[in-house]
Amino acid sequence: MALNKPYLDVPGTTIFDAEQSRRGYWLNQFCMSLMKAENRARFKADERAYLDEWDMTEDQKQAVLSRDLNRCIALGGNIYFLAKIGATDGKSFQQMAGSMTGMTEEQYRDMMVRGGRSVQGNRYVGEDGDAQAHRQPQGGPAPSTSTGGH
Repeated sequence: MALNKPYLDVPGTTIFDAEQSRRGYWLNQFCMSLMKAENRARFKADERAYLDEWDMTEDQKQAVLSRDLNRCIALGGNIYFLAKIGATDGKSFQQMAGSMTGMTEEQYRDMMVRGGRSVQGNRYVGEDGDAQAHRQPQGGPAPSTSTGGH
């Protein structure tokens, strides 16, 4: 029996629920491993080899390699875990957020200082406002994907 998830109708938003948590378990575990200096060094020395040590899907690995944080989130990544990748790369959270919106760091900062995006069109998909997935640089809604093995 599938759960009713009315929050799936929020445009441009992936809710990190139990399903997403299961989908991204190994991706998020990889991210947490970057808290240790020796793991960051191993990752930076050979990213692919380090990722291959984790039971992640190939899509997840490719998303990390290309630093496509929107794709990582769609594949179960939690932004607080994904921030470890940015920190490993020497990026601020503001730089990461800007890249996820298709804005420069300065454009993103200025938008947030002005109060963020308008709520118009950001409440639910039926509004068809500017926040609709097809009008965002990150594209459409997250595809359904299988989880990595256990």
